[in-house]
Amino acid sequence: MASPGGGSVGAAAAPIVVSAVALIRDRRLLMVTSRGRDVLYLPGGKVEPGESAVAAAIREAREEISVDLAPESMAEAFTVTTQAHGEAEGRQVVMTLFTGTLADGSAEPTAAAEVDSVHWVTTADAGRCPPAGVATLEGFAARGLID
Repeated sequence: MASPGGGSVGAAAAPIVVSAVALIRDRRLLMVTSRGRDVLYLPGGKVEPGESAVAAAIREAREEISVDLAPESMAEAFTVTTQAHGEAEGRQVVMTLFTGTLADGSAEPTAAAEVDSVHWVTTADAGRCPPAGVATLEGFAARGLID
Protein backbone atom coordinates (compact mmCIF):
# COMPACT_ATOMS: atom_id res chain seq x y z
CA MET A 1 0.00 0.00 0.00
CA ALA A 2 1.44 3.34 -1.00
CA SER A 3 1.39 6.40 1.22
CA PRO A 4 0.69 9.92 -0.10
CA GLY A 5 4.45 10.54 -0.18
CA GLY A 6 4.98 7.58 -2.48
CA GLY A 7 6.55 5.19 0.04
CA SER A 8 5.07 2.01 1.41
CA VAL A 9 3.00 2.19 4.55
CA GLY A 10 4.65 0.21 7.31
CA ALA A 11 8.00 -0.05 5.49
CA ALA A 12 10.93 0.99 7.67
CA ALA A 13 12.79 3.99 6.31
CA ALA A 14 16.45 3.49 5.57
CA PRO A 15 18.71 4.66 8.39
CA ILE A 16 20.47 8.00 8.06
CA VAL A 17 24.22 7.29 7.94
CA VAL A 18 26.40 10.11 9.23
CA SER A 19 29.96 10.78 10.32
CA ALA A 20 30.69 13.17 13.17
CA VAL A 21 33.77 14.72 14.69
CA ALA A 22 34.41 14.47 18.42
CA LEU A 23 36.88 17.10 19.58
CA ILE A 24 37.56 16.93 23.32
CA ARG A 25 39.33 19.62 25.31
CA ASP A 26 39.54 20.02 29.08
CA ARG A 27 37.06 17.15 29.59
CA ARG A 28 34.50 18.91 27.37
CA LEU A 29 33.13 17.87 23.98
CA LEU A 30 32.72 20.33 21.12
CA MET A 31 29.13 20.59 19.92
CA VAL A 32 27.41 23.16 17.72
CA THR A 33 24.07 24.84 17.26
CA SER A 34 22.52 25.52 13.88
CA ARG A 35 21.30 28.95 12.86
CA GLY A 36 18.22 29.93 14.87
CA ARG A 37 18.16 26.73 16.97
CA ASP A 38 19.19 25.85 20.51
CA VAL A 39 19.66 22.08 20.02
CA LEU A 40 23.26 20.88 20.38
CA TYR A 41 24.70 18.67 17.65
CA LEU A 42 28.11 17.25 16.84
CA PRO A 43 29.84 18.69 13.80
CA GLY A 44 29.12 16.19 11.06
CA GLY A 45 26.71 15.08 8.41
CA LYS A 46 25.66 12.52 5.86
CA VAL A 47 28.27 10.43 4.09
CA GLU A 48 28.07 11.23 0.38
CA PRO A 49 28.06 8.50 -2.30
CA GLY A 50 31.60 7.27 -2.93
CA GLU A 51 32.91 9.02 0.19
CA SER A 52 34.48 7.18 3.12
CA ALA A 53 33.20 7.80 6.63
CA VAL A 54 36.55 9.38 7.59
CA ALA A 55 36.54 11.66 4.53
CA ALA A 56 33.01 12.77 5.41
CA ALA A 57 34.07 13.65 8.97
CA ILE A 58 37.06 15.66 7.70
CA ARG A 59 34.89 17.47 5.12
CA GLU A 60 32.17 18.27 7.63
CA ALA A 61 34.71 19.64 10.14
CA ARG A 62 36.06 21.97 7.46
CA GLU A 63 32.56 23.06 6.39
CA GLU A 64 30.97 23.47 9.83
CA ILE A 65 33.73 24.47 12.26
CA SER A 66 36.48 25.72 9.90
CA VAL A 67 39.19 23.30 10.98
CA ASP A 68 41.37 20.93 9.00
CA LEU A 69 41.86 17.58 10.67
CA ALA A 70 45.04 15.60 10.07
CA PRO A 71 43.86 12.52 8.10
CA GLU A 72 46.49 10.28 9.72
CA SER A 73 45.20 11.23 13.19
CA MET A 74 41.61 10.17 12.53
CA ALA A 75 40.41 7.26 14.67
CA GLU A 76 36.95 5.76 15.03
CA ALA A 77 35.72 6.22 18.60
CA PHE A 78 32.36 4.39 18.48
CA THR A 79 29.05 4.31 16.63
CA VAL A 80 25.70 5.47 17.98
CA THR A 81 22.47 4.02 16.56
CA THR A 82 19.29 5.64 17.84
CA GLN A 83 16.07 7.42 16.87
CA ALA A 84 16.83 10.19 14.35
CA HIS A 85 15.94 13.63 15.67
CA GLY A 86 13.09 15.27 13.79
CA GLU A 87 12.26 12.09 11.82
CA ALA A 88 9.31 9.72 11.97
CA GLU A 89 9.28 7.30 14.89
CA GLY A 90 11.46 4.31 14.07
CA ARG A 91 13.79 6.12 11.64
CA GLN A 92 17.29 5.51 12.91
CA VAL A 93 20.47 7.51 12.65
CA VAL A 94 23.73 5.57 12.52
CA MET A 95 26.41 8.05 13.57
CA THR A 96 30.07 7.05 13.54
CA LEU A 97 32.17 9.29 15.76
CA PHE A 98 35.77 10.07 14.91
CA THR A 99 38.47 11.68 17.00
CA GLY A 100 41.40 13.47 15.45
CA THR A 101 43.83 16.33 15.81
CA LEU A 102 43.93 19.62 14.02
CA ALA A 103 46.24 19.60 11.01
CA ASP A 104 48.01 22.82 11.93
CA GLY A 105 47.71 22.45 15.68
CA SER A 106 46.71 26.07 16.17
CA ALA A 107 43.31 26.55 14.56
CA GLU A 108 40.39 27.29 16.85
CA PRO A 109 37.03 25.80 15.86
CA THR A 110 34.67 28.56 14.74
CA ALA A 111 31.13 28.53 13.39
CA ALA A 112 30.77 28.31 9.61
CA ALA A 113 28.10 27.39 7.02
CA GLU A 114 24.80 26.56 8.77
CA VAL A 115 26.44 26.50 12.21
CA ASP A 116 25.63 29.49 14.42
CA SER A 117 27.95 28.83 17.34
CA VAL A 118 30.30 26.32 18.95
CA HIS A 119 29.99 25.09 22.54
CA TRP A 120 32.30 23.04 24.77
CA VAL A 121 29.87 20.85 26.72
CA THR A 122 29.64 18.15 29.39
CA THR A 123 26.96 15.63 30.30
CA ALA A 124 25.21 18.47 32.17
CA ASP A 125 24.17 19.76 28.72
CA ALA A 126 22.41 16.54 27.68
CA GLY A 127 18.99 18.19 28.02
CA ARG A 128 19.79 20.33 24.97
CA CYS A 129 20.76 17.33 22.81
CA PRO A 130 18.83 15.02 20.50
CA PRO A 131 19.03 11.27 21.25
CA ALA A 132 22.30 10.76 19.32
CA GLY A 133 23.93 13.63 21.20
CA VAL A 134 22.85 12.23 24.55
CA ALA A 135 24.25 8.81 23.62
CA THR A 136 27.50 10.45 22.54
CA LEU A 137 27.89 12.35 25.80
CA GLU A 138 27.16 9.16 27.75
CA GLY A 139 29.66 7.20 25.63
CA PHE A 140 32.52 9.62 26.19
CA ALA A 141 31.68 10.01 29.89
CA ALA A 142 31.68 6.21 30.31
CA ARG A 143 35.16 6.18 28.77
CA GLY A 144 36.30 8.78 31.33
CA LEU A 145 36.98 11.44 28.67
CA ILE A 146 34.41 14.09 29.56
CA ASP A 147 32.58 15.20 32.70
